[in-house]
Amino acid sequence: MPTTPSIPVPHVHGKTSRKLKGRSLLYSVSAFISIGVWLFGYDQGVMSGLITGPYFKAYFNQPSSATVGNMVASLEIGAFITSLLAAHFADTRGRRMTLRMGALIFTVGGAFQTFCGGLTSMVIGRVISGFGVGFLSMVVPIYQRGLLGSVEFTGNIVGYSSSVWIGYACSFLKNDFSWRLPLFIQCIGGAILFFGSFVTPESPRYLIDTDQEVEGLGVIADFQGKELDDEKVVEEYKEIRDAVLLDRAVGDRSYRALWRRYRGRVLIAMSSQMFAQLNGINVISYYAPLVFEQAGWIGRDAILMTGINSLFYMASSLPPWILMDRAGRRPILLTGAVAMAIALTLTGWWIYIDQAYTPNAVVICVIIYNAAFGMSWGPVPWLYPPEIMPLPFRAKGVSLSTATNWLFNYWVGVSTPVFQDLIGWRLYPMHAFFCSLSFVTVYFLYPETKGVLLEDMDQLFGDEPIEDDDDGDDDGDEADDSGSESSLPIARKPSPSPGRRRAPSGIFARLGDSLAGVFGQKRTGARGEYNAVDGEQ
Repeated sequence: MPTTPSIPVPHVHGKTSRKLKGRSLLYSVSAFISIGVWLFGYDQGVMSGLITGPYFKAYFNQPSSATVGNMVASLEIGAFITSLLAAHFADTRGRRMTLRMGALIFTVGGAFQTFCGGLTSMVIGRVISGFGVGFLSMVVPIYQRGLLGSVEFTGNIVGYSSSVWIGYACSFLKNDFSWRLPLFIQCIGGAILFFGSFVTPESPRYLIDTDQEVEGLGVIADFQGKELDDEKVVEEYKEIRDAVLLDRAVGDRSYRALWRRYRGRVLIAMSSQMFAQLNGINVISYYAPLVFEQAGWIGRDAILMTGINSLFYMASSLPPWILMDRAGRRPILLTGAVAMAIALTLTGWWIYIDQAYTPNAVVICVIIYNAAFGMSWGPVPWLYPPEIMPLPFRAKGVSLSTATNWLFNYWVGVSTPVFQDLIGWRLYPMHAFFCSLSFVTVYFLYPETKGVLLEDMDQLFGDEPIEDDDDGDDDGDEADDSGSESSLPIARKPSPSPGRRRAPSGIFARLGDSLAGVFGQKRTGARGEYNAVDGEQ
């Protein structure tokens, strides 16, 4: 096996000069980064409480539905663009610089919105903020598995709920501060992120990958609260170093290579974020007051109902803390899709029949819908893509899925006010159809990843493990860890077992597997092999 130059362990002693260490540092950084998570949620909901306000409408000359849609959704244009660029920026400039850049851009955009002089400057501010959101989405930790990812999603919903209630409180103001003040609050959060980035530790992986070994070792020691030459510190350093070397050995890590090797995984990851939007969440998150006004709640009462709904939404994000690693991803997504489809269909029905009880019935259905989303299609599409992507391609794979989210987020944001005028109650069964389609897609194409180790994902998807392009020879077996070179555990193609055929590797092969089961066949030992179901042999 060919060898790759090793990254040595720095021979340093003592401690770094950082004041905070160990758990204090860990909790401080986590609390600081949670501001970014909160900002995402706040920015999702802040416009929903403003667009129905009398002073907001008067200032923008009673904007049409199309104008409101473009104003709200323009943020997603910027987020879509930078979400594709941020992965490369984070790899070359580091997570801390990406955080700083994103926070600065986001704050500038928020200032444009707060002090805007008309529609044009408001839209410009929304687009600029979107550029910042795209950067932040690659830095604020969305690459968590199980519990950590679910907790993070709850922080996002806390931000959303905060924006709704702040908007409700400001609706009592009798001037333009009723909508400018909620927009200004996001600037405060962005400024805190910007200045805090100067004292936040850099990612040790980035430092080691850019030949800053001593600094990387120092960050690890600080988070562990130990000395630089402590055995556990050195052990973690070696683990990160070996992962960096393995990534380098992969060679081509471009988007083209990702698509060529893992097309099926990319399509699944992108579809999860697509359905997260097409299932209708931002019909509610962005336009809940309009939905409630359509059902009969008027003015400030519509914002109040939105706030009450947000509390149930926040509470619904708590069960996944436990369920995600117990029930699994597939059952959660399937159950959520069914519940959301039913709730949206009933929402449209109650608005269609327009009875005295319609306002209350719609509130109940929206609460059920939000609760179902918060327990399923809210957190899982942020957890699933990074889980299924190979480590060398994870940043690019997640950037594609995130860009898909922003793309369909924009479509939903722009189209919802227009559809509410054009098709009325039919909007909700339309999104219920997408919920049903997501159920079918998950059932046939999404494998369960609960409890699957990251290194076992190749086998789960029937893909070949990453290997270098050198054929190698038996001399590679003689490589050792001595000197300045280290032999890397680069996986090679296993020899096929007698009597077993290679697993199907494409997304369509997985669909074929599922259909074969529907038509009375089941798998045997190897993935992709089937025998007749017992009783039909």
